[in-house]
Amino acid sequence: MDKLLNLIGLAQKAGRLAVGEEPTGAAARARDARLILVAADAAENSVRRVRHFADAGQCLWCRIGADKDALGRAVGRSSCAMLAVTDIGFAEAIAGKLAEGDERFAETAEKLAVKARRAAERRREAEAHERNVRTGKKRPAKKTAEAGEAEPKRTEKRPALRAAAGAGGKRPTGAQSRGDAKKPSREERKRSAVKAAARARYADSRPVKRGKGSAKKEKQ
Repeated sequence: MDKLLNLIGLAQKAGRLAVGEEPTGAAARARDARLILVAADAAENSVRRVRHFADAGQCLWCRIGADKDALGRAVGRSSCAMLAVTDIGFAEAIAGKLAEGDERFAETAEKLAVKARRAAERRREAEAHERNVRTGKKRPAKKTAEAGEAEPKRTEKRPALRAAAGAGGKRPTGAQSRGDAKKPSREERKRSAVKAAARARYADSRPVKRGKGSAKKEKQ
């Protein structure tokens, strides 16, 4: 019992206890209570209120062998009928000490051990997430359930552009990539017609002889 009271005193020094009826009820309503302890000589009304607090806060409660005076001395009070442990680690340790002295608390200790493991896993996941956020890492993609299932291939988003790039050698840009090319203006069409007529006019002409109209070679 002395080890149990010493552990309760450590929890009080760490600020992980809600001592008294009103603080215990407030911690249970806020879902902060993990384990509620009741003194052995507490009144039946106090025990009934503890049951109500445990049901409201969805937590466990135990009636320990220490009386109100011994429990009060452990937390620095003259007397204490009930208190709530708000830390899952201290709650697991206290339940373990109770289970060592009495087998009736074995089930409570086991339940709190499971809750403590889950809380530790959530804390590790939260810390890993914070590290990933700071370093810019992303969560890896989940593997497929079946070993033989192949990874889905990426579909081509713009097959028309790739086909056009393969046929012409160049990838269309601007309005051509969207399929609605801008129509040439009237002056552009006129200039194109003049150039085409000039090419057609000199299509069958002979090349200019050397020395006439062409630059002369420099004498070596």
